[in-house]
Amino acid sequence: MSTDIAKKVRANPKFAELVRKRNSLALTLTITMLVIYYGFILLVGYAKSFLATPIGTNLMTYGVPIGVGVIVSAFVLTGIYVLRANAEFDTLTAQIVEETK
Repeated sequence: MSTDIAKKVRANPKFAELVRKRNSLALTLTITMLVIYYGFILLVGYAKSFLATPIGTNLMTYGVPIGVGVIVSAFVLTGIYVLRANAEFDTLTAQIVEETK
């Protein structure tokens, strides 16, 4: 990429908007995942008896669905990012490319 094109892209207000929105979403989702993951680790470290408590007829403990929830939450948060990226970020990127030509 030539420096002229790079300067045009950086000067475009939509580029600043794209960077701000993408960074904000990434930070929010990262913090959310860290809270979920480290919350689970804290439960493992400090509430073993709760996680080992059987549910219903001793088929499983509370730890199993909570652990599955941690894994599923990672997929859900990834899906949220992909949906926003496909809908909003790709549109802004296309507009920036078109305006830079």
